[in-house]
Amino acid sequence: MRRILPLLPSLMLALALSPPPILAQEPAAEGSGSPAGESAAEPSGELFIDRVDVNVINVDVYVTDRQGEPVTGLTATDFEVFENGRQVTISNFYSIQDRKLVAAGTLAPEEAPAEAGSPEPLAEPAEQGLPEDQRLSLIVYVDNLNIRPHNRRRVLQDVRSFLRRELTREDRVMLATFERALHVRVPFTTDAERVVEALFEVDELSGLGVHAESERRDVLRQIEDAQSGGEALMWAETYAESVRNDLHFTIDALREIVSSLAGLPGRKALLYVSDGVPMIAGEDVFYAVEQGFQNTGALTRLYSFDSSRRFEELAAHANGNRVSFYTIDAAGLRVHSSADAQSFQADRAGGASHIDSIRTRNLQTPLQMLAEHTGGTAIINQNRVEKALERVAADFRNFYSLGYSPGHSGDGRYYRIEVRLKDRGKGWDVRHREGYRDKPAAAQMTDGVLAALNFPHYSNPLDLELSFGEGQRREDGHFLVPVNLKIPIRSLTLIPRGEVYEANASLYVAAMDDRGWISEVQQTPLPVQVRRDDLDEALEKEYVYTVQILLRSGEQKVAVGVRDEVTASNSFVTRTVFLAATRR
Repeated sequence: MRRILPLLPSLMLALALSPPPILAQEPAAEGSGSPAGESAAEPSGELFIDRVDVNVINVDVYVTDRQGEPVTGLTATDFEVFENGRQVTISNFYSIQDRKLVAAGTLAPEEAPAEAGSPEPLAEPAEQGLPEDQRLSLIVYVDNLNIRPHNRRRVLQDVRSFLRRELTREDRVMLATFERALHVRVPFTTDAERVVEALFEVDELSGLGVHAESERRDVLRQIEDAQSGGEALMWAETYAESVRNDLHFTIDALREIVSSLAGLPGRKALLYVSDGVPMIAGEDVFYAVEQGFQNTGALTRLYSFDSSRRFEELAAHANGNRVSFYTIDAAGLRVHSSADAQSFQADRAGGASHIDSIRTRNLQTPLQMLAEHTGGTAIINQNRVEKALERVAADFRNFYSLGYSPGHSGDGRYYRIEVRLKDRGKGWDVRHREGYRDKPAAAQMTDGVLAALNFPHYSNPLDLELSFGEGQRREDGHFLVPVNLKIPIRSLTLIPRGEVYEANASLYVAAMDDRGWISEVQQTPLPVQVRRDDLDEALEKEYVYTVQILLRSGEQKVAVGVRDEVTASNSFVTRTVFLAATRR
């Protein structure tokens, strides 16, 4: 199964620029000077165009009443949005109710408050489908490293019912599992039944949580049998190191899948199913040492195994990529280990139950934090999650999207967001992602190219076309393949520069082989120039550009992105080529 992987250098990609295309700069007539020279010295009266990046930040907002039911019928004037504590003006507004777009529009500017009321309602909202940037992509993520089979079987039964009942053909859904490595079992599809069937197969996989539970029991017995505090602390630290190692694999895999979703348009929700993951590796066993032996300094060792910063970074990364976590503690209502096994310091009143309660809190805290920080919800302490999943479905069906333009663009910083209701006396709950990272244009394009490689959903407003020339096999067995890009001239914004019109556009390209290995994304400017006298004719033609990429043999998927820097319009296209290795 093809995996979503981080960028790896193993697939070589080299750019070799083709000669200038037919519509590129032409030699000037003798004595007239070159276009480049005229561009350097602007003639009097030359049109000056300043590029202004209009960066709209969309915040998905979920409002629920005291009973947890969605609150509908609000308008943009009911909300206030703050970025890093400073109020910003809401410029765009969507209201989605029962999956229908019931209101949308662009609000009046701040200097005209009399007109800054409700957005213009759609003429026929019931017939309006959701725009691409409001469509849902759901990732069902089963963490088999941190789950026990009987818990998984119980929860997935409810998850299957949820998928069948709540998802529509407008939604995209993907299934991924983690077993010390990330596996995409079903790539994004609009057929939820494919994921439902695959979940039956997941039920047959090993649930490695049973091994973790056995290791914990063993270390508690070793601590109880220890002859000294030093020996007990040694057992605790050895166990905590092992738990932390697995935890790092878990966080890395979650970060990996969140990264892969960065360039995918629309709302993204990750339904994370596990028995919980520890915020502090081995916290409960250090408390067990402290209970059994005095003055060991066991609790001071907790700081060395605290992964809260890594979870905070994961939440921020998810917020930057518009991914909300919906987490499920599959363990449900936990039974203390003292009920079914000999436990540490059982002769001490409440000793074992206290240790178990510490462990439960430690495992659930990351689930709650990831959900709260990204605008999702955490389902904990429930053996059957079907009712709780109905609340998740309510988020998918009913929400508001608030857009605003910050006073910065692409500075790479992380900004905190707070959304408030102007009328706070009703006790309604407001959930949303807590921030975002203002990515530079190049980073956004890189994300888009990788998303085009990994997923079959991408946009192409510039009407790009992609084709391949005949690949030339080199002595090392790799192929140098011409990639031909065709763009209608009318799709690009042309700016007058002396005797020519020129576009300010950039090309991004990457490739992925049939094993899922991805090359680095390469960038190069597109030198589009058209002489003034040829402009009318050129607008009816296409600009052709060729890059040479170096690929291994086999099936290769190539993704190309083009950004018009003037209008900030991005297009992505993909195509697959098969390169047969010559038998020796």
